Amino acid sequence: MEQSQLCPRFEKALEILSKRWTAKIVYQLQSGPQRFVWIENSLPNLSGKVLSERLKELEAEGIIQRDVYPETPVRIEYKLTDKGKAFAPLFKEISSWAEQWVDFPSAP
Repeated sequence: MEQSQLCPRFEKALEILSKRWTAKIVYQLQSGPQRFVWIENSLPNLSGKVLSERLKELEAEGIIQRDVYPETPVRIEYKLTDKGKAFAPLFKEISSWAEQWVDFPSAP
């Protein structure tokens, strides 16, 4: 049986989104610009160190933008770029699929 090969761009996209916490961070930023602490508080169990690493990786990929406001104290916000906003239809499709196919355990 012949194995199909993934397109390198598709493979790269999967690599980016499948990294632990990355998809959740991008999803969280769909609602608009947020400060580090807001993102951290909205995703329990995510350490500040990992969040910082993922934000740097997403910025390097051009998926998020880091805006620094010269105030006292300095205010830093993270927001999605157009490239990051383009994930919205993907999240909507995953949500629709999950509604139909993923069983949610009921409370005891």
